[in-house]
Amino acid sequence: MKILMIEDDEKIAGYVAKGFSECGDCVDTVTNGDDGLAMAIEGSYDLIIVDVMLPGRDGLSVIEELRGSGAVVPMIILSAKRSVEDRVRGLETGSDDYLTKPFSFSELQARAQALLRRAKPLSEAGLHAELRFHDLCLDPLRKTVSRAGETILLQPREFKLLEYLLRNPGRVLSKTMILEHVWEFSFDPQTNVVDVLVCRLRAKIDKDFDVKLLHTLRGVGYVLKLA
Repeated sequence: MKILMIEDDEKIAGYVAKGFSECGDCVDTVTNGDDGLAMAIEGSYDLIIVDVMLPGRDGLSVIEELRGSGAVVPMIILSAKRSVEDRVRGLETGSDDYLTKPFSFSELQARAQALLRRAKPLSEAGLHAELRFHDLCLDPLRKTVSRAGETILLQPREFKLLEYLLRNPGRVLSKTMILEHVWEFSFDPQTNVVDVLVCRLRAKIDKDFDVKLLHTLRGVGYVLKLA
């Protein structure tokens, strides 16, 4: 995912950029509204995160200008302004979501993922197409899984996690992303449920095979790849 962060607080911008980068995303940061608007117009971004109070052009006018030019990229406002009126104005300007400071990165990431899913829904054919990686196969329609021709029985959440991994091969999925996708949590419940689920899934799809597919990147997340 390619993200544009328009934020004049370098500490916040660095915090957000680091969080997304650890998940394998690419983040461009800019500290004023004029340069942010220019980069948004010239670049091809999957998501734009905008502060309201910016040097030069303010964040709301950046969003208005982009929407007026026909831009459909998802946009999230980050702002210290917390009143209902401020949130309503931000959404009416054309942003897709509004998050007040201070905020948690896990919530920002969860909201970003939700916006991207709505912006790029899978086609009916793509949703039901058989998923394959190496000798691992999952049929979303029949709810079956096999590896090297051997049937593997999975519990519903194990199946949902494997399907998520197979739709994102080679991409590191953080615990927050998995929580948001598999459990539909928009917050971190501070438990080890993700680790336990990954451990159960790994035991079923990797334990009896020489080539391991499900890998842990300590402190970052999990990825389906050939070693």
